[in-house]
Amino acid sequence: MTRTKRFVIAGGGRVGLQAAENLTDRGHDVVLIEADGERVEELSDAYLGPVIHGDATRVSILKQADLAGADAIAALTDETGTNMEVCMTAHHLAPSIRTLARSEARTEEGRDEVVDATLIPTSLGGDHAADMLTGEGIRTLVFPTAELDIIELTVTESAPVAGHRLDEVALPTGSLLISTADREALAGPETMLEPSERYILAVESGVADEVVKLFRG
Repeated sequence: MTRTKRFVIAGGGRVGLQAAENLTDRGHDVVLIEADGERVEELSDAYLGPVIHGDATRVSILKQADLAGADAIAALTDETGTNMEVCMTAHHLAPSIRTLARSEARTEEGRDEVVDATLIPTSLGGDHAADMLTGEGIRTLVFPTAELDIIELTVTESAPVAGHRLDEVALPTGSLLISTADREALAGPETMLEPSERYILAVESGVADEVVKLFRG
């Protein structure tokens, strides 16, 4: 049985809310931090978990979230700088906590010590943030350019591509299946997309969300 985990999410916008909904649907506990008062009311009405009204870059606010009792914190606001600051402050308060930052680019040199994972591009939604927080099924391997990522995806049982050959699947323009995760051979038309198997793909940022939905459902 999967252990119930506890996550802190800083930023209750579209991505933060989506991540919180995904995590609670999986049976995990979530604490949300949001600076906008009106948005706090909306999040409270969603009944996803405790909602803290305040600036998540402030030590006093993060202390209210009890980071010591959390498995990870995700900084998912629209501002990359704010997200990095949240992770740095969280790391200072709870050095062992896992951190995820939504960002327009890779973490800057020197910040890798406080940011364990980066959600790139920012167009990726909260479902992908939830996958990264729980360690389920998606990770970015390389960031070749601002517009192209090399990612590793695990096919779920309910995914649209599960059980199909590559030539039976309509991958969007701007994406390419490279190989299985073991990298023993390049993918070809007869490559089977098996549930629970991992595959490496190159994806342009504009189609990343669509590709992940095909493999993750």
